[in-house]
Amino acid sequence: MKIAVTSTGREPSSEVDPRFGRAAWFVVVETDDGSFEAIDNADGGRASSGAGVQAAQKIAAAGAEYLLTGHCGPNAYRALEAAGIKVVVGVAGRVEEAVARLKSGELSVADGADVGGHHGLG
Repeated sequence: MKIAVTSTGREPSSEVDPRFGRAAWFVVVETDDGSFEAIDNADGGRASSGAGVQAAQKIAAAGAEYLLTGHCGPNAYRALEAAGIKVVVGVAGRVEEAVARLKSGELSVADGADVGGHHGLG
C-alpha cells in the first residue's frame, strides 16, 4: 500500500507538514517493502490559488492510496476523493510515526475537509 504524507523534509524521519497544498514535500511510503519517494512541492507553496488541487494531482500520479496530513481544504478533499485517495487529517509527528499509526489502525479516514478554502492549509 502506498501512503503519501505531507512533510517538512524529504525523509521519513521528517516532521509532518500540517498543510496539504502548500506542504514543502510529500513523502510517499510503500508499506510492502518500506521504500519511499520524496516529491518536491515547492511550486505548491508559490501558487496563488489551486495549490490543493495541484497537490492532489501529484499524490494521485504517485499512486498513493492514502494521504496523511494536518489539514485539508474542500477543493483538495474533493480532488483526492475523486482520485480514490482516502484522506486522514489531524496528523502530527514524524512521517514514519504517522505511517505506523495508520497501519496499526490508530488513525481514521476523514469524511470531509477539516478547514474552509483559502487558508493556506488546503
